[in-house]
Amino acid sequence: MSDLETLTSQLQELSTKAVESVQAAITPEQLEQVRLEFLGKKGALSKVLGGMGKLPGADRPKIGAIANEIKQTLQTQLEQQKNALRQAEIAKRLESETLDVTMPGVMRFPQGRAHPLHSAIDRALDVLVGLGYTIAQGPEIETEYYNFEALNTPADHPARDMQDTLYLTDGKLLRTQTSSVQIRYMEENDPPLRIACPGGRVYRKDEVDATHLPIFHQIELLAVEEGLTFGDLKGTVTTFVEQLLGEQVEVRFRASYFPFTEPSAEVDVKWKGRWLELGGCGMVDPNVFKAVGYDPEAVSGFAFGFGADRIALVLHQIDDIRLMVGSDLRFLRQF
Repeated sequence: MSDLETLTSQLQELSTKAVESVQAAITPEQLEQVRLEFLGKKGALSKVLGGMGKLPGADRPKIGAIANEIKQTLQTQLEQQKNALRQAEIAKRLESETLDVTMPGVMRFPQGRAHPLHSAIDRALDVLVGLGYTIAQGPEIETEYYNFEALNTPADHPARDMQDTLYLTDGKLLRTQTSSVQIRYMEENDPPLRIACPGGRVYRKDEVDATHLPIFHQIELLAVEEGLTFGDLKGTVTTFVEQLLGEQVEVRFRASYFPFTEPSAEVDVKWKGRWLELGGCGMVDPNVFKAVGYDPEAVSGFAFGFGADRIALVLHQIDDIRLMVGSDLRFLRQF
């Protein structure tokens, strides 16, 4: 047998043995060992090719072509087996980690409960949606225009002294009321409309006591269409309060002043033998309509803003509003 035939036979035997070794590998580590055994610098293929020096120059390209073909085939086999092992490992992990959702659950921790404030907001919104109002929201960081000027409160207006505002940089501020939502909504929508702002946070530099917090939540309502009167406002507010707190609750309206409504009123409810202010209301001032491009001769509207935190006080019979911002589980677990 010539040297060419001998090398050719050795390469064919090496190819067969290498393919069998690749198929027998069942782990990535074993597969890497096969690669080094046959294709490494000191592997079987390199050793066989070491005999090419004995061949005549005309026969060497033939052995080189056979060796390259065997090398490419073996590399393909190695990559395919590597992918197969990877997919098998993924399938094994998925099978072991599969969660049977039909099995009964194990309660390791007590079930969570709605915070008394959030439950009060949810109940209030249920009432308002039932009365035909659509939910609308706006940003908590506002501009002076939306928080004051568009609400008929220019820079020199004395009503600005009624609210201790928290100012930020670049003319921005933390909104002192959710009435800014009304302006943003009316700019984008034509009347008739009925919207409610769902318990948005507002910020004022108030002193903290049993009924005041510097960060609290308002539920804002706005209705605009042709022919609305203060009687419609009073009926809506009374219906809202009675459905929320019960028909037995006493409600009263006190004349008041807000720059964005005229006439205006404060709404109180009887709570623990005394009157508690829930919020303010009134007929939308014509200047507010002009700011958003509405014709005050063609439409009228009413609005009210209630403190959701105080609604929670009455709804849950809580004595001190500060309890709702604490983390005392003894208090929270009562609701």
